[in-house]
Amino acid sequence: MKRFYKSVTAEKQPDGSAIVLLDGRRLKTPAKADFVLPGLALGEAVAAEWAAQGNEIKPHEMPLTRLAATAIDRVQAAPRHAAEEVVRYGDTDLLSYRADEPPELAARQAQEWQPILDWFRERYDVQIAVTSGIVAVKQPAELQPRLTRICATLDAFRLTALHTATAATGSVVLGLAVLEGAIDAATAHRLGLLDELFQVERWGEDEEAAARRAALRSELDAVQRFLALLNAQG
Repeated sequence: MKRFYKSVTAEKQPDGSAIVLLDGRRLKTPAKADFVLPGLALGEAVAAEWAAQGNEIKPHEMPLTRLAATAIDRVQAAPRHAAEEVVRYGDTDLLSYRADEPPELAARQAQEWQPILDWFRERYDVQIAVTSGIVAVKQPAELQPRLTRICATLDAFRLTALHTATAATGSVVLGLAVLEGAIDAATAHRLGLLDELFQVERWGEDEEAAARRAALRSELDAVQRFLALLNAQG
């Protein structure tokens, strides 16, 4: 899409929310909903993404805009669906499954993953079950209800951030740790790809896999910044 505007501004509303104006006209989401953000900090950051566009608008260069639009068009419209997708990760969480071999990988998983599982247990009073190999492990009965209640406390924007981080890492435990600031995006990315990075150390890099990992890292970085902007406005 060609750039169709000259000026971009963010404007705070009387209720504390913010809108983005392109040549004085309100920005809309892809579904044509009003692009209303929770506060000016995020509004100004979204406006900066639009202002930074050249002659052509490149959506992949506007990760905050994409996250906000997802929150408005998809999550705000159907929060239960988004929450259910997050909760389902609890039964197959990446951190629940340890390698049998090689022993070096198994030891690294235990060293790197266990502290996050311990954090989750202390924070939410649920012990995630762990197994080795590919045999499915049954999680505690209280896990899904607990995750459901957690999601119910989140607004659409924070639920979008949690959903994105969980999907990017394959772990609701890592997603929640990012949401709450217990770990940063770089740590979540490394822990979520621990097995793959171990193989890279042993066998070398693959360009396609490296590009995919870089895309996931960019996604998690955007989530971290999105959350920081949401938290900055209270």
